Amino acid sequence: MTQIQKNITELKEQLPQGVRLVAVSKYHPVEELMEAYDAGQRLFGESRAQELVAKAPELPKDICWHFIGHLQKNKVRAIMPYVAVIESVDSVKLLRLIEKEAERIDRTVDVLLQLHVAQEETKSGFSVDEVLEAAEAGQLTEGLPHVNVCGVMAMASLTDDMDQVAKEFDLVRRTYITLKDGCFDESEYFNELSMGMSDDWRIAVDCGSTMVRIGSAIFGPREY
Repeated sequence: MTQIQKNITELKEQLPQGVRLVAVSKYHPVEELMEAYDAGQRLFGESRAQELVAKAPELPKDICWHFIGHLQKNKVRAIMPYVAVIESVDSVKLLRLIEKEAERIDRTVDVLLQLHVAQEETKSGFSVDEVLEAAEAGQLTEGLPHVNVCGVMAMASLTDDMDQVAKEFDLVRRTYITLKDGCFDESEYFNELSMGMSDDWRIAVDCGSTMVRIGSAIFGPREY
């Protein structure tokens, strides 16, 4: 068993039932992804469109690709044939464009709404107020027959203050519940809360995360 396979096995043993592991494979070669695949991993997260488009045809077809990075509007068409879940929908405009491109190739795609709760301005996403206003206006639910809005995604601040991280994850959880009890109360899809990475996934799970996105704790440092 390789180190990557050991890491996958140990992580899955620690994750509570019902919490899924997305292996973040950005900058790692196809050979390393196959090691994870051979250990039973099927969910992989990429954050660069060109990398996803290059890797997907080289790997088994039963891999479930999650796009987790900032998605430029001019890259939506390129990833649409490959991606199963777009976790980083950060605006109504992007949501509408995903609908248009999914309709164009006659498929349905799952998405998550990205919330911005971290202290860093560089991170993208809806603010809590913005997502609730969009929900109230019907912009997240109406006219989207080719998109399943399945929940929310967020990243916490890059900090050693785990109390701050826990507060941010709790805010995401409360926002998710507000949306689920509000405009998504009749949705069969709105069940996912994607938060937690290599350094903070345990806190995220304590706050109700259903999916954790882990890269370096599986693959080691990125190979740029």
